[in-house]
Amino acid sequence: MNYEFLSSTKLFCGMPPEKIKNALSCLNASEKEFKKGGIIYRAGDTVTEIGLVEEGSVNITVNFYCGTSNIFGHIAKGEIFAETYAAIPNKKLICDVVAAENSKILFIDINKLINDTCSSCGYHGIIIHNLLQISAEKNLKLSSRMMHTAPKTVRGRLLSYLTWQAAKNESREFHIPFTRQQLADYLGVDRSVLSTELSKMQKDGLINYRKNDIKLNNTLNSEEWL
Repeated sequence: MNYEFLSSTKLFCGMPPEKIKNALSCLNASEKEFKKGGIIYRAGDTVTEIGLVEEGSVNITVNFYCGTSNIFGHIAKGEIFAETYAAIPNKKLICDVVAAENSKILFIDINKLINDTCSSCGYHGIIIHNLLQISAEKNLKLSSRMMHTAPKTVRGRLLSYLTWQAAKNESREFHIPFTRQQLADYLGVDRSVLSTELSKMQKDGLINYRKNDIKLNNTLNSEEWL
């Protein structure tokens, strides 16, 4: 395990690498690798472990009975997933957790974290505090997605998402983590319509893009959001 990297993540914030090693031993942590497209958790599963992305990234996907699917969220390197379901006994997942690329996941038993007091590591309280903070931040992200899907037009949804990414990255130039299909699913729009609208926005001088690299220009006005 890369303890130096883990010490830089939000879950282990405030913990030196050598203490993380002790804590993970105490928590019965394990690692597993997944190929791109590999199912980490499947809808209907009950889970008892938090997943932390050590390498790669993960998509949270909701599948509907009609055969369509939407990406509900993207979990980047260093972020965690499944903590809410792991904390509720026998709660079944309503979504799939899928490797967006070749990935390595660290699994942590939440019952060991919450219920056991380990004198040898002494860092359970810090990890739990960090976990609560992460959960609060995720609630804000969920609110953000609701904001992005509120506009009636595809352009409005794109501008909401892209300006949010610019603010998040503190730059008008940034890289988005989704493919075109994944972005369309996230925004709840058709992929071909989304691609057409991106081309129109570039033609109108609102943005410049090459694949997933986006630049917002200074020509945006409130009318573009209608």
